[in-house]
Amino acid sequence: MDKAKQQIVETVDAAREDLLALSKNIHDNPELGFQEFKAMGFISDTLEKHGFTVQRGYGGLETSFRADLCGTGEGPTVAFLAEYDALNGIGHGCGHNLIATCSVGAFLGLAPLMKELPGRISIIGTPAEEGGAGKVKLLANGAFDDVDYALMMHPSGGGSNLVGRGGRAACTVRVDFTGKGAHSSAPQNGINALSAVISVFNQIDMMRPTFDPQDNINGIVTNGGAAANIIPASAGCAFCLRADTMKRIEVLIDLIKTCVANAERLTGAKGQVAWDDISAERYPSRPMCQAFKDNMHELGIEMTWPDPKKQYGSSDIGNVSIKIPAIHDYLSITDDKTIQAHTVEYTAASGTPEANEVCLKGAKGLAMNGYDSLSNQDLQKEIKDYHDKQIPDIDKNTQRYSRLRADDYENITLDDQDP
Repeated sequence: MDKAKQQIVETVDAAREDLLALSKNIHDNPELGFQEFKAMGFISDTLEKHGFTVQRGYGGLETSFRADLCGTGEGPTVAFLAEYDALNGIGHGCGHNLIATCSVGAFLGLAPLMKELPGRISIIGTPAEEGGAGKVKLLANGAFDDVDYALMMHPSGGGSNLVGRGGRAACTVRVDFTGKGAHSSAPQNGINALSAVISVFNQIDMMRPTFDPQDNINGIVTNGGAAANIIPASAGCAFCLRADTMKRIEVLIDLIKTCVANAERLTGAKGQVAWDDISAERYPSRPMCQAFKDNMHELGIEMTWPDPKKQYGSSDIGNVSIKIPAIHDYLSITDDKTIQAHTVEYTAASGTPEANEVCLKGAKGLAMNGYDSLSNQDLQKEIKDYHDKQIPDIDKNTQRYSRLRADDYENITLDDQDP
């Protein structure tokens, strides 16, 4: 390990107690998306303790933040991204306490070397990854306009340490029906909104054999009525959509709209469809992933490339990866293959000493990657060339067709949209 990277290791080790306390504080105080005021405070306090100025409420989001440190002259800006929202009823079952701590550690670890490096390092807090698409909102507000590279680590399990893992596009769609209430002894006097919801589920299930292999539509009933002896005047449901691309997500949204229209005709209830920002498919920067793999090897963790045939989850880092080169690589915090993310078991795992040790190694590896990206002009060119060839015909600044609002959809068809 060269001298600069050894210094990174020593700097992260020196901040060890502060980083472990940060991870514990976030883990013990889980907050939902856009409500992460305590987590933002814990992170900001840690950065300020180490001498950095933190802009709270960055990018138009109350629970976002940013801190920067400039180097010796002109050069790229490397941003370490922090996530810190939790899951409803589960807590940190996706290990976002570790993601935030890893990025803080990486920022602190690289900071002393900026006296000798061109460019700038930043740490940006990205709220509401779990269904809120916080990064999409930050992108729309220009929060990444001055950033060249985005780096983050995500915890995994089962001993799976992956670089270059992709991700599917995803979106949450909500459907609400309004009918007419009536006593259940005379159902003909009402319009059953719950029947309309059930119809939508049945239609989707009937069409599943026609879906593309990477398509998923999974739903829950959010409102099924107030009492069994009342014909529900209102009912609702929500669906999580996943597909290969943002464009395909829009096709699936259109499919749900068709199901709602059919349910309206069948039941007489009136439906409303709304959806959140679409989290895009992911385009990992292979040169940066390889650099992370090499750096983690020096730290004693062997990483592998993913199985291209396997179905993977989704994250709003995909939208960032369209605009700028990004990595979102995975370090396992438990060898137990039965412990899956988004479970109470994983919440427990993300608070263990073993998980925090992996987190500290990830911080060192990310900081080393930041050093590589700032100091190696050949790597910078390789990253740029790969990104330019990798990203499909999508406007990297606006990602326009991925951000259609529900009211836009009323007067537009898929054929009218930008390719």
